[in-house]
Amino acid sequence: MAGARTRSWLYLPSFNWSRQRGTITAIAVFIAMVVVLQSITGQGISYFDISSITASAATLALAAIGATIVILAGGLDLSAGAVISLVNVVLVTQLVPSTMGTVEFTIVATVVALAIGTAIGAINGFLVAYVRLQSIVVTLATMFIAQGGALLVLKFPGGEMPWDFSLVFTGDVVAEGLPAPIVVLIVAIACWLMLRNTRLGTSIYAIGSDPDSAAAAGVHLRFTRFLTFTLAGTCYGAAGLFITANMGGGDPLIGAKMLLQIFAAVVLGGTLIGGGRGGCVGTVFGALTLTIVVNIFLVLGVRTYYTPIVEGVILILAVLGFSLNRQAPVVGVVRYWVQTVRAMRQSALPSRLQPFKERISLAGLLGTASGSPDHGLNVGWFTRNRATLRYAVPPYLIFILILGVTIGVFGSSFSPLDYLNAMLILTAFLAILGLGQGTVIITGGLDLSVPWTMTFPAIIVTTLCNGVDAPAAWVIPLALAAGLTIGFLNGITIVLFGLSPIIVTLAMNGVLEGVSLLFSGGAPIGKAPPALAWFVTGRIGGIAPLGWFLIGFAVFATLFLNYTAFGRRVFAVGNSVTVAKLSGVRTGFPIVGAYVLSGFCSALVGIFLAGFSAQAFYGMGDPYLLSSIAVVVLGGTLITGGRGHYLGILGGAILFTALGIMLSGTVLPEAVRNIIYGLVVLGAIIALRERTTA
Repeated sequence: MAGARTRSWLYLPSFNWSRQRGTITAIAVFIAMVVVLQSITGQGISYFDISSITASAATLALAAIGATIVILAGGLDLSAGAVISLVNVVLVTQLVPSTMGTVEFTIVATVVALAIGTAIGAINGFLVAYVRLQSIVVTLATMFIAQGGALLVLKFPGGEMPWDFSLVFTGDVVAEGLPAPIVVLIVAIACWLMLRNTRLGTSIYAIGSDPDSAAAAGVHLRFTRFLTFTLAGTCYGAAGLFITANMGGGDPLIGAKMLLQIFAAVVLGGTLIGGGRGGCVGTVFGALTLTIVVNIFLVLGVRTYYTPIVEGVILILAVLGFSLNRQAPVVGVVRYWVQTVRAMRQSALPSRLQPFKERISLAGLLGTASGSPDHGLNVGWFTRNRATLRYAVPPYLIFILILGVTIGVFGSSFSPLDYLNAMLILTAFLAILGLGQGTVIITGGLDLSVPWTMTFPAIIVTTLCNGVDAPAAWVIPLALAAGLTIGFLNGITIVLFGLSPIIVTLAMNGVLEGVSLLFSGGAPIGKAPPALAWFVTGRIGGIAPLGWFLIGFAVFATLFLNYTAFGRRVFAVGNSVTVAKLSGVRTGFPIVGAYVLSGFCSALVGIFLAGFSAQAFYGMGDPYLLSSIAVVVLGGTLITGGRGHYLGILGGAILFTALGIMLSGTVLPEAVRNIIYGLVVLGAIIALRERTTA
């Protein structure tokens, strides 16, 4: 070990063909796509084509390199697109080109872009490595904060960058001989190869493969994780710099749609989700491949509606291609059924005289926060439920404080009945989403398909009903069935193929976006049926019917999640899949059931939102992704799974809604509110994180 520590910082390992399989495959796929493009166009790839393709791919490649570094170390970063947007608008609005020459302006813009990206990456790294928070939720929160910052700096697309500055990154290094984007990609690959062959590069692979073994070998886990996120932020800053030069202007939402493409490029490049295998060379070729696929669509005249569908499918197929092996869960399922059929033919199946039945006892109904039976019935109620109260009560206490502030903000215009009605309606959306997302989180997963799982069923209802009540009797069940199907596809894919829930649900979200575009022809039409609008916005005793529905739903959700056999299985899987299997729990059923429930809840909320606004529109579900996670976290549910209670989730929904109503009474712009929401989520995660000594 001592000898290993005295090796030089830079060394050159021998080439390993098995470890480079992903990169070689990515290059082969890239070459195949080039051949396909040539055969479609009927002519060779011109210099202009090379320059155009590399210019389009460079931003994606730079961002994907950052994501690859994080993934190699075993993490995930969802903030890339928002950081790119923030860098873009800051460069366009804050730099004054007229006071500087081209070289000076380029240097200043580069320093500013890299500094912004590095700073955000360092914040992510600190929270993940030293505060020991889960990378997914940290980067999701910083994504909303950075996106809010971008909208605060520039509300609408605009601004202009100097033409000479753009030519530095998108022009020619050698006239008609070497495009600048190729040089950018070569420099990026060279920087990665240098990093990979350092001790830091080795440490990144080590902690991604086996953190415990890496720590035993002397690797500084926390510092390495911190550096991975910091370096990733630097890459996002570089991507923001390049896209600014390529666009020549600013757009606060330019990076919002890049997340799916980034992960697709990473997976196409042969990097294993989970860490330890892959590299950035393959990622660059993965980005080039995706760009060529888009160009093939353009040549064939295929509508852009199909782009997110193809990107989502490519992501899933690429992950499957690198994860299918003899150890894949689907192989075990197939083997099980083959053996079962064979045994049935031979009449060798054992008889089951006493089928297994689960009974809900009084102890189960009075269970602890994890839903497990409490055998200490002679212990006081507060003692038995101390863990639940610790995490479920704070949201309600904070709500009382916010209520007092809200009364002060609105003053004499504050109406108790109107406030109660608004609270119940808006809380209903989050409380219903909280049941689905919360169940998924308790199993140890996360559902990123919520936005379009909400939007697509809403489009179905408004399109097929078109303001008429009669079709609603079959259209609304059809829309709910669509949500159930989406959830089932998410869950069964995760269970059968052992894929990351983040990747599966992100890909599904992209596919649903494309399906929604195709279904509506590019623009949602129609209106919600009047009965649905009345259910959401009408009044019974001064309260909307949806508000009364929320009361019954809360009772049902509490009993269903925390006091049923299904709920106990969900908590068992979240605590430990291995222990749950050894205890006889069929872990696939609660996982699939959790995503089915999430799909149903998302579809139901989408339908209610269509009734609330009388129509459906693209992006209607986007603000609810962070909200659906926020209410779960604010309610004390452990983001890594295994702990939670629906009464806490309901409290989180009430608190989040009250915060939104309070902020609506101020003059703060929407962008600032997004920043506040992100900070609230981060604060809740930090305050309620699991205390460990690890």
